[in-house]
Amino acid sequence: MTVSRVINSESNVRQTTRDAVKAAIKQLNYQPNSAARTLAGAMKRRIGLIYSNPSANYLTQFLVGSLSQASRSDVQLIVEACDLGDNELQVATQLINSGVDALLIPPPLCESTDLLNLIRARGLPFVVVGSGQPESTDNLVGIDDFAAAKAMTRHLLSLGHRRIGFIKGNPNLSVSAHRLDGYCAALEEAGVARDDSLIVPGLFTYRSGLDAAEILLDSEDVPTAIFASNDDMAAASVAVAHRRGMDVPGDLTVCGFDDTSLATAIWPELTTIRQPISEMANAAVELLVEVLRSSDDGQCEAHRLQLNFTLIRRQSDAAPRRRPSGSLA
Repeated sequence: MTVSRVINSESNVRQTTRDAVKAAIKQLNYQPNSAARTLAGAMKRRIGLIYSNPSANYLTQFLVGSLSQASRSDVQLIVEACDLGDNELQVATQLINSGVDALLIPPPLCESTDLLNLIRARGLPFVVVGSGQPESTDNLVGIDDFAAAKAMTRHLLSLGHRRIGFIKGNPNLSVSAHRLDGYCAALEEAGVARDDSLIVPGLFTYRSGLDAAEILLDSEDVPTAIFASNDDMAAASVAVAHRRGMDVPGDLTVCGFDDTSLATAIWPELTTIRQPISEMANAAVELLVEVLRSSDDGQCEAHRLQLNFTLIRRQSDAAPRRRPSGSLA
């Protein structure tokens, strides 16, 4: 007990005793055991992570980032899966009742109104990742999805493509609309009219990418490029093109979004927007720890962190073989 009081700088220890304990600590090279201190009552912060993501590649990078930062921040991460629209409220309630100190909410749960309202009602700090809702007053970590999609479309236009197919993401996520808006803005900037027949629905899943690519490549005037809203759908587009005997990128350029491990696991490797998923998760855990510390001090300001994206060019893009009429100078 006396050693504990000295280590924790408590004042109710005589100076001579304090000096003797410190000398013994130095001689023995003693280091406090963090696990033992937790068991003894030093409360370790517990952060709950609720996920429901159709992309295993996105989820893997998110988990790596959040787990590594949790270790560095000396907090415990409790990971729970749920089915979107089915039992996320039940899972969140169980986590909150178990005594977690805060919650980390990645997409697509980051825009589940019922889930976020439940967390707010229970008064628990939380951070959402990948939400594109500008009116939100919640703690948020993300990128500029509009600017990222605009940058990729500009790149395709600079190669000479004018008929660029676009595969949308999940309509229930605002980032999907932002990426579509970025695509349209780049076309307008270049004086290329929007063609709604080139814009097809997707759900961020590989299966939806297959269906979308079939629609685009079945059209009478086949696009020379496809820009998919994530790498899963882009990889599916490459698969459909290969199945039809098309060369990528000779006959068809295909680009994605996220730069998950899938982007370099297929051939050709994908040109894509690098969304720093692992770093976003890392920053979200770090932000949650800071929010918890601030709440202890009575400060509860919301924070919005915007990380940088990068356009990564690989082997899946090239200039169209036949330069379309009215092409860019």
